Amino acid sequence: MTIKTTLSFTDRHHRFLSEKVGEGVFATQSAAVASAIEQMMQGEQEREIALSALAAEIRARMQTVRSEYVDDAQAFSAARAAVEASRRR
Repeated sequence: MTIKTTLSFTDRHHRFLSEKVGEGVFATQSAAVASAIEQMMQGEQEREIALSALAAEIRARMQTVRSEYVDDAQAFSAARAAVEASRRR
């Protein structure tokens, strides 16, 4: 569903949007704004995934004796894999 709304932009932002539409990067200014919002949503989702994985790793480490710690590359590989998997969707 498409909802019509009114947005206000600075001259600089309006000029940029108009240039991108003129260059054919986006079909319309609305399409450019929608693309920016999608990128923001994806970034937020990736941050949530990374923070959740980080919190899980911290909880696990709190239960681990120091002699059994693993290096950071191994410890955070699951978080990196989760972010990469979300990017492929």
